[in-house]
Amino acid sequence: MPDRATVPENLRSDRALDRWLRDLDALDQPHVEVALPDMSDLPEILLDLAVAHEDINEIVALRPRVTGDDEARWLFERVTRSLIGRVGTINHPVRAPAPPGSWGALGRYFYVFVYIAVLPHTLDYHRRRGVPPEVSRRTLADIGRNMAAYRRRHGAGGLLNPWWPVLHLRGELYQLGRLQFQRTTLGGRTGNAVARAGLPLGPGSTTLALHVPDFCGPLGPAACDRSLELARAFFERCYPEERYAVATCHSWLLDPQLREHLPRDSNIVGFQRRFRTAYVSPEDCDRETIGFVFGDPDLPLDCLPRRSTLQRAVADHLLRGGHWHVGHGWFEL
Repeated sequence: MPDRATVPENLRSDRALDRWLRDLDALDQPHVEVALPDMSDLPEILLDLAVAHEDINEIVALRPRVTGDDEARWLFERVTRSLIGRVGTINHPVRAPAPPGSWGALGRYFYVFVYIAVLPHTLDYHRRRGVPPEVSRRTLADIGRNMAAYRRRHGAGGLLNPWWPVLHLRGELYQLGRLQFQRTTLGGRTGNAVARAGLPLGPGSTTLALHVPDFCGPLGPAACDRSLELARAFFERCYPEERYAVATCHSWLLDPQLREHLPRDSNIVGFQRRFRTAYVSPEDCDRETIGFVFGDPDLPLDCLPRRSTLQRAVADHLLRGGHWHVGHGWFEL
């Protein structure tokens, strides 16, 4: 093992990475062996995570560098242990700073190797909780979805939001039908809105936060109803000690302005009707909205595609000088 006093200095040239490493230093690392599958076993594991075929050869070829390069191995083992120690927990900060740019392709795929090493611990936790294998598989397939979004945007392999699969691997988030459900707690403003409505809940009470993944077809009412039915049964069975009385969502999809631009019978408007509005963030989320709707948040306004009603609505509003905002809503389960 390289000397921990010298190796981090090569990684701490990046300020964000340096802050993160200092936080990792302060954590109690679990005493577990960190291991990667053999190169011959990696392709099947990657396919189970819905990783696209064009990414697999490159990931397998990079595997020797993860354990053979002193710097990469130091960071890999430390990050993996920190995540293993959080399996089963919720509401801990989720961060995944990019490795040094000099790592090239290894930097783009670095967290894939971390997540593969954590995977057996996650699946063991799922088994102990009674999570059906098909739910585990569909939940963890979000890693491949994340990589598909990266390739769509950049034309190369990598993870678009490396921090996002941390929620899945900790057992904090599950895909149940069309929607994803995150075990979390009510924040201040949303919790106060729920309390004002007369429910015996408030900030800090448990809630299921809804997320709407891409590449999953229309956000139709029947699909959402089925997801909610699956969620009620799943959490009652697998987390009987946790009571979930409300669902929440924090998304550009809940911006009330969308009702002015989309047909009344659109799936997004129907999704909004499920929620009671807690508040709408005053800050604009134009880049986030463009990223979700068009695949790339940095597209110039005059180059935005107009292939669907939603794309035309989002583009026209921005071209007229408007802005999009994150809506925060909730409803009783």
